[in-house]
Amino acid sequence: MYGIDTWTAWGGAFLYMLQIYYDFAGYSDTAIGLAGLFGFQVKDNFNFPYVSKSISEFWRRWHISLGTWFREYIYIPLGGNRKGMLKTLCNLFTVFLLTGIWHGAGWNYILWGVLNGVCVVVERCVREKTWYIKIPGVIKWAVTMFVVYISWVFFRLTSLLDIKQYFKIMLGMVSFEYIDLSFSYFFEFKIVILMIIAVLGATVFSAKKLKKAAEMANQQPVLFVIQEAFLMILCVVNIMCMVNATYSPFLYFQY
Repeated sequence: MYGIDTWTAWGGAFLYMLQIYYDFAGYSDTAIGLAGLFGFQVKDNFNFPYVSKSISEFWRRWHISLGTWFREYIYIPLGGNRKGMLKTLCNLFTVFLLTGIWHGAGWNYILWGVLNGVCVVVERCVREKTWYIKIPGVIKWAVTMFVVYISWVFFRLTSLLDIKQYFKIMLGMVSFEYIDLSFSYFFEFKIVILMIIAVLGATVFSAKKLKKAAEMANQQPVLFVIQEAFLMILCVVNIMCMVNATYSPFLYFQY
């Protein structure tokens, strides 16, 4: 952490935001694909969460299996939304507090759960207000992504002191005489290109027009062959990159 400049701190948090999504969604898709080879149909675990316009929507799209489990075995047994607004808000907050604890016994996970819980509670209180409904979707999306972006800092750093220090660096409140982890060192041309591809893959590919195009391709033999050949090439390139890279286990294996 120490020796990081402000821009590197912001960029590092953004890279982790992308990494944890592709790490977890990637091995979830791998499991779904392997299950399909054996004839088992497994539901998607992610549905482009980074296009969400609220934290509530984000959690309907992120780690769907875990959200479903907490809804059926925690939220509904507590009373769900059947016992008045106050009880509903308490139930929602309890679910996210327990979600944080589920990931680990550290204070960082508890704060992460509390942050998400508070946001969901606030959204439930204002979602039917006229002024909230009139807010442009792009602004709702930007605010949601910023909250998610900040929340991943809590999730990534296990020490409260490290979290405090990292936020200070991000805000320019801490400076170092010698920067051993500079922005130009990490964010070279290759990394920037990969970041752009990653952002497009996590957002633009959710467009309905692209989904319709993929469905059409599956119905046309020639287009289907072209599509599968392209995917095969991507698979080969991916394997080549993995072979040449340092071994890195899936992040979510620790939870």
